[in-house]
Amino acid sequence: MCRRRCAIERDPVCGMQVDPEQAAGKRVYEGRMYYFCSPACLAKFDRAPAQYAGEQGSRDGAEET
Repeated sequence: MCRRRCAIERDPVCGMQVDPEQAAGKRVYEGRMYYFCSPACLAKFDRAPAQYAGEQGSRDGAEET
């Protein structure tokens, strides 16, 4: 659980909400950080990052507070 003030991100593979502090994994792709709910979603992203990066990519809401 996010104890400090933080943004909830969206897993780009399945669309599930992910607390960055509890993410099963994370990757930087084209300068942007993506967070994953499970190792399975992370593996799918690793196989084809361009397929997932633009559509449901994590939202950078942390700066908007």
